Amino acid sequence: MSTSTTTPSETIHVTLGERSYPVWIGRGLLDDHARWRAALRGKHALVISNHTVAPLYLERVARGLDGLHWSSFLLDDGEAHKSFANVGLALDALSTLGATRDACVVALGGGVVGDLAGFTAACWMRGIDFIQMPTTLLSMVDSSVGGKTGVNLPAGKNLVGAFHQPRAVVADIGTLDSLPVREYRAGLAEVIKGAAIGDETFFAWLEQHADALAARDENALVQAIATKVRYKAGVVARDETEQGERALLNFGHTFGHALETAGHYTTLLHGEGVAVGMLLAARLSERLGMSAQADTLRLERLLLAVGLPTEVPSGFDPEQLLALMRLDKKNTAGTLRLILWRGIGRAEIVSGVNEAEVLAVLREACHQR
Repeated sequence: MSTSTTTPSETIHVTLGERSYPVWIGRGLLDDHARWRAALRGKHALVISNHTVAPLYLERVARGLDGLHWSSFLLDDGEAHKSFANVGLALDALSTLGATRDACVVALGGGVVGDLAGFTAACWMRGIDFIQMPTTLLSMVDSSVGGKTGVNLPAGKNLVGAFHQPRAVVADIGTLDSLPVREYRAGLAEVIKGAAIGDETFFAWLEQHADALAARDENALVQAIATKVRYKAGVVARDETEQGERALLNFGHTFGHALETAGHYTTLLHGEGVAVGMLLAARLSERLGMSAQADTLRLERLLLAVGLPTEVPSGFDPEQLLALMRLDKKNTAGTLRLILWRGIGRAEIVSGVNEAEVLAVLREACHQR
């Protein structure tokens, strides 16, 4: 941790007219009840968390809910539990609570909790408030901001969902103290992604501060989180429902989601899938003559510097991965539509990508010819 005596903090606004909201980043925010309690408009609240996070932080959040009618619903930990079955149970919990149209769902956890809680809030009485309290780096810099909610199906990840913006995002970096190293590193993949697709200056800053970020230096961490959130907030404000520019945020995700699904959500964490997926997208871009090898190598070096994987795990089948990529939501008219790049900071949407070229990249990554 940083030895600085001043705890850094940032407030970033996601500007969406009447649905605008703040993203608070800093230490001790879960205990700043006066700040986030004001975002709750009614008398009912359901805290959705999981069995790993709740024992650590639920009591602190509960103190801020004093005087409300509230209850909690806890998931088991892991991507496999972002399911329709658990949405049904969460809706039952809202029903038991007697939640009205001005109720609020509080998402206390990582991306799985946030996505499922947001989708639950979007469904109850056709949409009630929710607040994001992300407890992982990945959810702080990505999934908690922008209003994407959803659940997984056996056929693929996030195939069902809704755009439903939170009332506020409370990113208490103190919760990262309890985050396992692997989970923390997975979050850095989304930070790197933001730089890779649209900010070469930030990418160079990450290269210079890779060691500090890997060591969880607090000043570097807050700056990295704030820069990534500020970038994403701008994209969301310009393209809330992903009709154009926002799709760029999926750089590496079509490959990554296929890897996650093929591994039954147990082989790779989401951020690890994104890390490998970004590198595969860069290699495909290079193969298609869009980018230079030097950019691919810079990306690979940065991923390795912060401890992220860069190789497809053994045992994966390239044909299966391609089949899973065909299910991606960005595809149109039965053709692959991928986010590729022309080098660091210059991502673009490419339609009609030749499947033979994609398969060649997958075969090479899976060490098949």
